[in-house]
Amino acid sequence: MQLDHVSYAVKANELVVTVQRLGQLLGAAFIDGGKHPRFGTQNFILPLSGGTYIEVVSPLDHPAAETAVFGRAVRQRADAGGGWMGWVVQVSDLETLEGRLGRAAVPGHRVRPDGTDVVWQQIGLLDLMEDPQLPYFISWDDLNQHPSVGFTSPIKISEISICGNRDKVVKYLGESGESFVDAVNLTWVEDDEPGIQSVTFQTNNGAVVIE
Repeated sequence: MQLDHVSYAVKANELVVTVQRLGQLLGAAFIDGGKHPRFGTQNFILPLSGGTYIEVVSPLDHPAAETAVFGRAVRQRADAGGGWMGWVVQVSDLETLEGRLGRAAVPGHRVRPDGTDVVWQQIGLLDLMEDPQLPYFISWDDLNQHPSVGFTSPIKISEISICGNRDKVVKYLGESGESFVDAVNLTWVEDDEPGIQSVTFQTNNGAVVIE
């Protein structure tokens, strides 16, 4: 179990300007990640060090954005003003996780602009929609297709500030939850809205906090 990526959701007409703004803050350029046909969404990504990345995602004008859980989660966050939608944990033992959560993972894929079809399984979006402090989980069919592979970046995630309950998140993560929360450096803050309040990145120009 390791941190995979953080997701920032915006409306479709805000996608390009948001990618440019975050890229300027971090001193790096996002790349076009392509569309998620099954979910009715599209994204831009920024590979980071440590096998992680940032995803800026928006809903498409597509029926799947209204029916698929991921599409609905993205639209819900975008319609609420946009911002950090969630944090994502990479797992290898998907079957055990499915048994613990009591449901099956959902397959996903996106086609990169170069035509490469990237495939994965994900689970936990329903829990995220009900309680935004919780992560969701992803398992990549081929780790060689992970968005961070093939890139070298000096930028890394150093802290994620969350409004929520640490004990609830640890319990949700399972047996390794306690050590994982400490390793990721989650901090807990008080706010009116549960979920990610900010993410701190270490860059060549020092710490950058994005709310």
